[in-house]
Amino acid sequence: MPIKSKAQRRKFAELLVKGEISEDVYERWNRGAGYKDLPERVTPKDKSKSKAKRTNAKSQRKTTARTKARKKTARKTTTRSRR
Repeated sequence: MPIKSKAQRRKFAELLVKGEISEDVYERWNRGAGYKDLPERVTPKDKSKSKAKRTNAKSQRKTTARTKARKKTARKTTTRSRR
């Protein structure tokens, strides 16, 4: 079975240097690939998937006039208490 990517070629060269495979095995696999311009990897690495932002039901609700008025009065009371 021939080498299919540049990464595999580097790995087999590393194994050859370490002495874990023979030179004949390396040459046979490398010869099978020929002089092709090989891709960096056979299957590309997964890209980090961006997590979809979750929205709460509260954040999707429309702000009513009543809640706006409540927020407004809350702001007024806090400024009075600071004096």
